[in-house]
Amino acid sequence: MRNYVIVTDSAADLSIERAEQLGLRIVPLGVMVDGVERQAKSTDDVRAIYTMLREKKSATTNAANIEQFLEFFGEILKEDVDLLYLGFSSALSGTFSASSVALQELAEQYPDRKLYAVDTLCASMGQGLLVWYAAKMKENGSDIDTVKDFVENNKLNLCHWFTVDDLFFLKRGGRISAATAVVGSLLNIKPVMHVDNAGRLINVSKVRGRKAAIDAIFQKAKETMLEGRNDVMFISHGDCVEDAEYLAGRVQAELGVKQVVIDFIGPVIGAHSGPGTLALFFLGSER
Repeated sequence: MRNYVIVTDSAADLSIERAEQLGLRIVPLGVMVDGVERQAKSTDDVRAIYTMLREKKSATTNAANIEQFLEFFGEILKEDVDLLYLGFSSALSGTFSASSVALQELAEQYPDRKLYAVDTLCASMGQGLLVWYAAKMKENGSDIDTVKDFVENNKLNLCHWFTVDDLFFLKRGGRISAATAVVGSLLNIKPVMHVDNAGRLINVSKVRGRKAAIDAIFQKAKETMLEGRNDVMFISHGDCVEDAEYLAGRVQAELGVKQVVIDFIGPVIGAHSGPGTLALFFLGSER
């Protein structure tokens, strides 16, 4: 059986160190802040970007294009391996579409290889958690088809619940109107959001106050988590680690989760959600 490599992209918000530990390859996605392309290779880099976002610097992101994928995948395939790409939700980016076209072209050059692209319909560390499960399966000896099937069969159980702290970023992205942002900010309204089965960001409810929003995220996990399948949960945050630690403490103490992995929301997602975003990811009965 030929060996295989699992690939994802930087929208999964997996740190360089964690990706290396899991044996993953990461396709970098671009982010421009204040007109300059920014790298997020360290915690200091990420915090510096969030400082600029708090100052309301302009921020844009770029999907990886077909040529980038051809080059990235092509280098991996020189190693005589099969390839499984687990990509950023197609409802949020053109990245997955570009990856699919690239793999179709490469399949003609490597007809004896298994080259798969799976649209995870996930984002941030929700995508990261799904990739984590895949990498652990590979580590335990599962073949590429078994891992691919697991991802396809479980991706709509990968729950994303999150809140944002500053409505400016939802307004800038066109997800809420300017009037809604102004009124919501004045009344301290916080949205409770999730990623739906189509991989889109959906506003589910609104609460007043930051603590109420965090508690609402916790309650969603309590209501829908799958018993026996959540030894690990992921939390990502937009430079608000104290809130992440508060949520992690409740998850471990009240839900009995053995391990909670906390990390930054990377700049690709953070540019659209803003500082203070807090998200919880787990396997649930439904999204």
